[in-house]
Amino acid sequence: MRIRSALMIGAVTIAAGIVAAAALPDTRDAIVERSTVHVGPTDIGGVVTGPKGPEAGVWVIAETSDLPTKFVRIVVTDDAGRYLIPDLPRAGYSVWVRGYGLVDSPKRNAAPGATLNLRAVVAPNAQAAAEYYPAGYWLSLLRVPDKREFPGTGPEGNGISPNMKSQAEWIRVVKSGGCMACHQLGSMGTRRIPPSLGKFPSSFAAWERRVQSGQAGAQMLSTIDGLGHQRALAMFADWTDRIAAGAVPPAPPRPRGIERNVVITEWDWADPRAYLHDEVSTDRRNPTVNAYGKIYGALELSADYLPVLDPRRNETDRVPLTTRDPETPIAAGNVRGARSAYWADTVLWTSRNNVHNPMLDARGRVWITSAVRGPDNPAFCKAGSGHPSALLFPLARSGRQLAMYDPSTKKLTHISTCFGTHHLMFAEDANNTLWTSGGGPVVGWLNTKLFEETGDEEKAQGWTALVLDANGNGRRDEYVEPNAPLDPTKDKRIAAGFYAVSPAPDGSVWGSSLGFPGAVVRLVPGANPPATALAELYELPYGQPGMRNVGFSPRGMDVDRDGVVWAALASGHMASFDRRKCKGPLNGPTATGQHCPEGWTFWAEPLPQLQGVSDPGSAEGSYYTWVDQFDALGLGRNTPIDTGNESEALLALKDGKWVVLRVPYPLGFYTKWMDGRIDDPNAGWKGRGLWATVSTRAPFHMETGKGTTSKVLHFQLRPDPLAH
Repeated sequence: MRIRSALMIGAVTIAAGIVAAAALPDTRDAIVERSTVHVGPTDIGGVVTGPKGPEAGVWVIAETSDLPTKFVRIVVTDDAGRYLIPDLPRAGYSVWVRGYGLVDSPKRNAAPGATLNLRAVVAPNAQAAAEYYPAGYWLSLLRVPDKREFPGTGPEGNGISPNMKSQAEWIRVVKSGGCMACHQLGSMGTRRIPPSLGKFPSSFAAWERRVQSGQAGAQMLSTIDGLGHQRALAMFADWTDRIAAGAVPPAPPRPRGIERNVVITEWDWADPRAYLHDEVSTDRRNPTVNAYGKIYGALELSADYLPVLDPRRNETDRVPLTTRDPETPIAAGNVRGARSAYWADTVLWTSRNNVHNPMLDARGRVWITSAVRGPDNPAFCKAGSGHPSALLFPLARSGRQLAMYDPSTKKLTHISTCFGTHHLMFAEDANNTLWTSGGGPVVGWLNTKLFEETGDEEKAQGWTALVLDANGNGRRDEYVEPNAPLDPTKDKRIAAGFYAVSPAPDGSVWGSSLGFPGAVVRLVPGANPPATALAELYELPYGQPGMRNVGFSPRGMDVDRDGVVWAALASGHMASFDRRKCKGPLNGPTATGQHCPEGWTFWAEPLPQLQGVSDPGSAEGSYYTWVDQFDALGLGRNTPIDTGNESEALLALKDGKWVVLRVPYPLGFYTKWMDGRIDDPNAGWKGRGLWATVSTRAPFHMETGKGTTSKVLHFQLRPDPLAH
């Protein structure tokens, strides 16, 4: 196992964040004269200066509500404080400066074609400056219980649940195993107790009431109780108390190098009561599909429509969703939590479809994981059926199935699967096999070629148990169950259900297995997958004898063109796993899951570490890693990118160093997925980019508060900060 350090982030003072150009006179007019920006008829550009000269590495934001949906475009200033916002639609814009060490400048009105020089406003104190820091910097002030306090001794002891065996397991639950899997910690809406929540005798009592709010109240309280009710609430209360008393985190570095070349465009879509899970813009296997076309989103629990953005017209729309069975239950259930500080007793989440993840195929059709009926499976899924998969592993229930929307015909097709679905991704094979995660003890797939030819959803689907070649004979045999000891004559089934799913170019299918320390699983389908598929299990090496404690608990993962797995970890790392580096046997009785620590490499994500934590890592805990296999962004093929949920950014790993693409407005950017589309491979930077959406379950926690809708975001990298 190799360990690579992240960029070191120290406590940077406010003054250090303000860049002065000593070679230029200290007057604004002289600076502007020497720093000409060539502004075209669709651009706004100029120079940003502060009291000491040009302001380098700060953001200039242009926002308008004159278009069919709200539109924002954001760029970064160069070394001389110059900026150029390119290719703006015709509208009136409010333009202002935001940056580390500053507070927002007054908003100026401008139209495309204007040269607009802006004056930055230095923050009056550290507290004012810190209001613009990413949520993860604020989260780094959280004090985690000391390693010596684990395992917990319960309510009559130290208040930590006895189920919490280590500090790392506690961190995993706070991050990807609980709180941060749904929203940020450290955002404006979480690092303070909102006055509208009510008055309480203590911040402990306020937090105890807060986590019971809204439709997720029972879930949040269960997470707190899983950590240890008393100790978890005391930790969060101490955190907000210190922030209320004036504690501030270290300052982040301003964007530098290639980070200053980013152009970020945002559009509002959906509605303030809905939240997004993710979006799709193209076919993962061929990112030129759907060039310049519409973007489709998934609303998960919140509402039964697909939000749609037409980025050329700056217009939004909706695709209504239906279920095959009108009695399909509401996914969020009827349980209500305590009164919300934002929405009172309003029920926000009403979806029956519970669409989690969309993918486009080669024809631009939208495939989604979606409930189409209730959870009880039809007879062909169950014991006694002659279905090839049911004969080997019958399934009684599935919580979510599949559907497909064809934009050309406006038709929605329901597909009832026996296996549950969560994520989905197409393989690069003749059958256009759609692999899914979310099946629990099985991995399921749909032969979309057969389905389209026959319309027979029963024949087109299949699933398999996850079986290790434990006897090492190279084929799948009778197996023992997960809780049974090894039998040298048999294989072994594992309970390591797929969370993420990613077919690799070599025909194998990889998935991440949640938990502590977690694992990745490789599935080789074979000639008859229900009966021939074999799995390989590779656990994170955290806690193994002779290994340094680094890297645990993956969530979302992806595979590059070389078959290397990349995963986001709760420890605050991006990890890679390269099976080609394994030294020992990959199957057989010695392949226990802990047999290839040398295949793992870790990079700490670029945030400070939580207080009280000595293990490597950071306060980050990205939700997903996506690999830019075809260079849609411009950093090169096979570039792995984390969702950067606490960094309010996309985090790209380029040559072992981080490129941080921060979204500075509105504060609180949190995404769960991205994809890259190449609209025109001959158009340079303008013909390519990454697409993402705001995915927090609590958009009202963002800077713009109640009424904030989700956003679609387009990230592009130009060759320099002034490129048209």
